[in-house]
Amino acid sequence: MRLSTVMPVGVITALVLSAGPSALAVTSADAHTGTQVTATATTIQKQWPTTLQMPTGERPEGIAIKGNTAFVTSFTDGTVYRFDLKTGARTVLTPGTGTGTGAIGILLDSHGRLFVAGGYGGNMRVIDSHSGKVLATYQLATKGAATAVNDFALLNGNLYVTDSLSPVLYKVPLGKNGKLPKQSQVKTIAFDGITYGGGGDAGWNANGITPTPDGKALLVVQTNTGTLFRVDKNTGKATKVDVGGADLSWSDGMRLENRTLYVVRNTPNKITVLHLNDSGTKGRATTEVSDPRFDTPTTLARHGDRLYVTNAHFYSTDPASTDYAITAIPDPA
Repeated sequence: MRLSTVMPVGVITALVLSAGPSALAVTSADAHTGTQVTATATTIQKQWPTTLQMPTGERPEGIAIKGNTAFVTSFTDGTVYRFDLKTGARTVLTPGTGTGTGAIGILLDSHGRLFVAGGYGGNMRVIDSHSGKVLATYQLATKGAATAVNDFALLNGNLYVTDSLSPVLYKVPLGKNGKLPKQSQVKTIAFDGITYGGGGDAGWNANGITPTPDGKALLVVQTNTGTLFRVDKNTGKATKVDVGGADLSWSDGMRLENRTLYVVRNTPNKITVLHLNDSGTKGRATTEVSDPRFDTPTTLARHGDRLYVTNAHFYSTDPASTDYAITAIPDPA
């Protein structure tokens, strides 16, 4: 997920978040002519809330869902919140470690463990999703180095982690039955083919990550260039994915379902949906969705036919007083 470090020219006004149904603008590419077709849909009429409210000043970054429970990270102080999707009720699963040591990406595995990216701290926590107990902490980046440990992908028993300020992947090998490794087993894989920029927003690089549809490699999106890469999981060799000219500027978190890739684009306030080939070397945009409640969305998770999208309000002039929220929309794909 991208974190803004400088204010842009001009002011982006925060949109009002509504707890009720909302209009949804969907633009799709016609399969035969390539022209854009715009339609209007309405949020699914359920009794469940379509907005999950964070505490004032607590900015959401990552989200994972299991059953009717959502787990959301706070970039403000690293707290992990637990939401009841039926009621919107919010509790603290694990308290944060303090202002300036926030959390970004989050991944829930089949053993009920949450992997939480430590952002500028260069680390990762492993948390029991039931009790909130911290099971382990790993230092991924070299202390003192520029780092923003960001997002996760699980592939072939290994956890791969992006760092938006350092041009590497971290590989965390999980043992038999998901056994957590020792710190000494964590590996760093240098990227070959992704050039990192530096300074302000221009320095926000590798971000969202997922396996390819065939599970043989990784897909990594670079925020500041809007480029999607296919990355060799062993060597870090990166090649650009042919996306047919699709606009992926300011891409952030991603979600892969079979051959459908959801790409959240924060500053444009959009989600672009791509259809990929099995190897992940090519893709074409099928749908682009926006919602008036989006305010620099960072990532998404699914529950049934809804997508829950975190809104980071990067350009808020008073972050401590901002009301942050997670927005539920119907699946546009």
